[in-house]
Amino acid sequence: MPPPPPNAQPVALLIPLVVIGLVILRNSRARRLRIESLWIAPVMILVLVGLALSQQGAPSPLMLGVDIAALAIGAGLGWWRARFTNITVDPASHELTSRASPMGMLVILALFAVRYGVRMYGAQNAGALGLSANAVADGALVISVGLVCAQRLEIALRASRLLNEARVKAGLA
Repeated sequence: MPPPPPNAQPVALLIPLVVIGLVILRNSRARRLRIESLWIAPVMILVLVGLALSQQGAPSPLMLGVDIAALAIGAGLGWWRARFTNITVDPASHELTSRASPMGMLVILALFAVRYGVRMYGAQNAGALGLSANAVADGALVISVGLVCAQRLEIALRASRLLNEARVKAGLA
């Protein structure tokens, strides 16, 4: 097998960095928040990750433990990131808007850096850890499930509470 070209690593890193930059730029602007549609992304990611994991058969007890830990880590990070999301309610129209805070955007960058580091370490040391490279990749997928689901749940709960408070103040509830 021929060795990879010398510029393969920077190019492979550049594409995700550009995507993350676009996500950060998009999230820095206030966007309309629809509570009723916050369930769509978690369901989509659950289905896609469920399909990916189902192709590998039953997990070993070690892998099941890794997946549970990854889910808990992802849920914690998702909740933490959602806490930094600014949600506002227009007093007149009761329209919700959300905007990611700079701290929330730093979480995205930190997750990318950690994921990249874990992937490199896992690829080189998976055998020493008693895991396959697929197990390490599955853990990263499960982290994303926890992150997206917990983030959307926290945003939905906070947005609902803020909307109800605004309606009470306006005498509509």
